[in-house]
Amino acid sequence: MVGAALFIFKKESAMKNTSLIRTMLLSSLVVSSAWAQNVSVQSAWARATVQGQKATGAFMTLTSKTDTRLIGVSTSVAGVAEVHEMKMDNNVMQMRALPDGLLLPAGKAVALQPGGFHVMLMDLKLPLQKDTTIPLTLRFKDAKGVESSVEIKVPVSQVAPAGGQKQQHGEH
Repeated sequence: MVGAALFIFKKESAMKNTSLIRTMLLSSLVVSSAWAQNVSVQSAWARATVQGQKATGAFMTLTSKTDTRLIGVSTSVAGVAEVHEMKMDNNVMQMRALPDGLLLPAGKAVALQPGGFHVMLMDLKLPLQKDTTIPLTLRFKDAKGVESSVEIKVPVSQVAPAGGQKQQHGEH
């Protein structure tokens, strides 16, 4: 009888611990989701490719409510996804990954566009066909060092969407 009572006590204790852990995990997800709403993503698109092409770019406009950095990108359609900068240096076009990410100053829209900052998708696993979408996960870090990520679906197109690129992916 004492053994049965001890088993019931341990079982109830384990259930309470499981419930506590579940509550803590959900709380951390809510905090992460709330923080992720700090950055809005607008006008996202990725350039379509042809058979055999192994790299392309993805573009969008990011606006953050607080000073934040875009520190990384990932996707299932590419082996490598990086935040890049393209610029002219002594009449030579240079492109490079941004090792510290891209600063998103509070309240200022930052355009990722052809010929400037962009997301570089390399080692593509398949051609990106016009009128499809691809998943992208954007990773951010705020001024306090708190990291967050958001997943978006990005339309694939030959050129930037017309009409001022009003397509919006909501706030993230």
